[in-house]
Amino acid sequence: MKISRMNKGSWGKIIAFFDIETDEGFTIKGFKLVSGNDGTFVGFPSQEKDGEYYDTIYASKELRVEITSLAKGEYKNPSEPVEEEIPF
Repeated sequence: MKISRMNKGSWGKIIAFFDIETDEGFTIKGFKLVSGNDGTFVGFPSQEKDGEYYDTIYASKELRVEITSLAKGEYKNPSEPVEEEIPF
């Protein structure tokens, strides 16, 4: 699993938006890195319904910790872009 895209900025408490690419090749879009009162955490992709936001992706506590660690690492030390050849 790796961060495939991260856009840094300042949108209220949100300090970055990012996508994750799984080892199987799936890309999950819409994660948020949030600077909260108790520290930085990852907000999972969500949808609004009746004024409330509900996560559309569910993960175990261990996976949430792993994703948070990946996002914080990428935010502090961005990885180098990888030039990939497209096979034709």
